[in-house]
Amino acid sequence: MNACLDAWAVLAWLDGEQPAYDEIEARLGEHPLMSWINAVEVYCRVERTHGRSQADDVLQSLRSALELELPTQSRMIETARIKAAIPIALGDCFAIATAAAHHLTLLTGDPDILERDDLTCDVKDLRPNASD
Repeated sequence: MNACLDAWAVLAWLDGEQPAYDEIEARLGEHPLMSWINAVEVYCRVERTHGRSQADDVLQSLRSALELELPTQSRMIETARIKAAIPIALGDCFAIATAAAHHLTLLTGDPDILERDDLTCDVKDLRPNASD
């Protein structure tokens, strides 16, 4: 594993958005990590916009391309602690907790995550015109 992905990153990758697409494609050989919670977020968004069959296909592709991690009890408690301290979405907290637990950089373009300077993991901005 070389990185952790959140739902924003995967949705941007699926849509072919640059630079997210190239960044994720370059890392697929090492099976980036993603929490199942964030994979479920992707599934939900794809089903809403493209239907259940497409969502099922996307989930199958994610299961092949990524290392999907089912949160343990300790990961869920750590996520709750992050959520209690930082006013962002619970899914974002799962992505942060997962990346931090594995000492991985979280790849995202989510402004709610990117505007924080108090996270427990490194973050890489995948938005266009983002500066490192």
